[in-house]
Amino acid sequence: MKPSRRTAFTLLEVLVVLAIIGLLAGLAISNSDKIFGRSQEAIARIFVRDSLKTSLVRYRIDLGDYPATAEGLQALLTAPAGKSDRWRGPYIDSPGGRLPTDPWGEPYQYRHPGVKNKGGYDLFSRGPDKAEGTDDDIGNW
Repeated sequence: MKPSRRTAFTLLEVLVVLAIIGLLAGLAISNSDKIFGRSQEAIARIFVRDSLKTSLVRYRIDLGDYPATAEGLQALLTAPAGKSDRWRGPYIDSPGGRLPTDPWGEPYQYRHPGVKNKGGYDLFSRGPDKAEGTDDDIGNW
């Protein structure tokens, strides 16, 4: 008579695997704010440096210059006063006709002429702290 061979996991092996899975889940949960925080910064950076840049360049081609600070990014959605004959917009797709906001729910900041880009414009998000002029600002400079 042959001895029976059992091929199963022992209780100790199952507990070790569960402990490892628990540790990995704990690490993932505790670091999720860092993971998602970085992606929000990347989204803001892409929007500032690429997405709105295209719209602003199209506006400049049609009207001869970027919108003034007073006109702001709203000039990409509606024709500024006295410029409706050359305005070919809207220059950005915006559901509801509202300007897009950064990943933290704040409006993007715009200046022309720029303070950091003297010959062009400054376009930036105030970042996660929502305060202008801090290290976490994300701009086109």
